[in-house]
Amino acid sequence: MTRTNARQLAVQLVFAAAGGTDFSAEEYFDKEFYKDFSPEDGLSVETPQEGEKSYICSIVNGVQSHVNEIDGVIERYAVGWSLRRISRAALAILRCAVYELLYMPADDVPPAVAINEAVELAKTFDESETAAFVNGILGSFVREELGLKDSAVAVES
Repeated sequence: MTRTNARQLAVQLVFAAAGGTDFSAEEYFDKEFYKDFSPEDGLSVETPQEGEKSYICSIVNGVQSHVNEIDGVIERYAVGWSLRRISRAALAILRCAVYELLYMPADDVPPAVAINEAVELAKTFDESETAAFVNGILGSFVREELGLKDSAVAVES
């Protein structure tokens, strides 16, 4: 499983948790639980290796542990938008990306990679203009709060 697929799975689990599905990230990988997922999206076909499971669980559990702080960042940079107005898919993507930017080592997940991956996920899971919205929030955050001037990723139409 690639890091991109692991990130996509983490976003889907964060999305499910926000919708009220009650499980821990570790529980998701229980063989009985995992086998019930349909392989239609391709992610459930390949069982993640231990390193990938650790990465996924780190994001999912980290988002759950720091959701108030993460949501505060999103609200600060989503000018004119309340969290209730942001689609659940975009919110899950933003939460995962902000978690990676705040809590994952930059040598493991460079800010430009976290932003680019979030933008690509937004293109996949939401309206076309959501990618620009996600890019704007994350780009502003890394420039203003993390002081990283070259981390913004331009969204291609």
